[in-house]
Amino acid sequence: MTTSDIAPPKDLKDCGALVVGGTAGIGLATAVGLAEAGAPRVMIVGRSAERGRAAQERISSVNPSCAVTFLSADATTLDGAVYIASAAERILGGVDILVSTTAPDVRPELFANIPTDDIARTFNQLALPSMYLASEIVPHMTARKGGVIINVASDAAKTATPGESVIGAAKAAIVMFSRTLAIEAKRNGIRVNVLTPSLVNGTGSTERITSDGFSAKLFAKAAQQAHLGVPESEDLAALAVFLTSPAARRLTGQAISVNGGISAA
Repeated sequence: MTTSDIAPPKDLKDCGALVVGGTAGIGLATAVGLAEAGAPRVMIVGRSAERGRAAQERISSVNPSCAVTFLSADATTLDGAVYIASAAERILGGVDILVSTTAPDVRPELFANIPTDDIARTFNQLALPSMYLASEIVPHMTARKGGVIINVASDAAKTATPGESVIGAAKAAIVMFSRTLAIEAKRNGIRVNVLTPSLVNGTGSTERITSDGFSAKLFAKAAQQAHLGVPESEDLAALAVFLTSPAARRLTGQAISVNGGISAA
C-alpha cells in the first residue's frame, strides 16, 4: 500500500473528537483547544457530573457552534471502555480523534512500601484504559481508513525515577503499546502518538504528588530543573491539537516529552 491508497487526513472542522479524562487538566485543555480549532463535535468523558457540566460550559464558550457532549463513565474498566466507545461512535457519528488522558488517584511511593496486592490494581488502572479504548475504536477507524489517537503517559516511562517503579512500568507500557499500534495501523491511515509530560501545573495529578510526603520532596527538586518553566495543561493541549491536524500527517509512533527542561527524555 502506498500513500496514494490512504485517504487524506481530515481537517479538524470535519472531525468528531472523543477526549477521555476530558473534564479537567490536560484532557479539558485539549478538548477546549480542539473546539477552538474548529472541531464541530466533541465528547468528553469523566466520572464527575458536576465537573462534566462545568467542562461543557468551558468548551462551548470558545466555540458556541461546537456540539459538546459529556458522558459519565469509568474508562479504567473494560465495561466502561466498551460503553464509552459505543456511545461515542453513535453520538459523534464516528470517532475521528481519540485522546486518552485518564489519571487515576495514584501517588509515587518507594517500591518497598507498596503492598503487594496494590501492584496489579495500580498498574492496570494506569496502563489498560488506553488499550481498552483503542481496541474498541481502532476497528471503526480502520473501516473509515483514517483516524488519530493520542495517549497521555509520563516521562516516568523514559526516566527511572525513585517512587515510580510501578507507575513507570505502566507508563512505559502505554508508550510501547502506542508505538507498536502506530506501526500496525499506519497502513489504514491511522496515526498514534504519545505525550509524556512530567509536572504539569494546575492538574490534579501534580497537586497530589507535590502536596506532601516523599513525592513532594522528589518533585520539588524536579521543578527546579524546569528552567523553561513547569508546563501548563495548555502547553500539552497545543501539541495535542497539532498532532490531530493535517499538519502532522507524517508524524506517528512518537513519544514526545513536554517538561520545561526537567530532562531530555
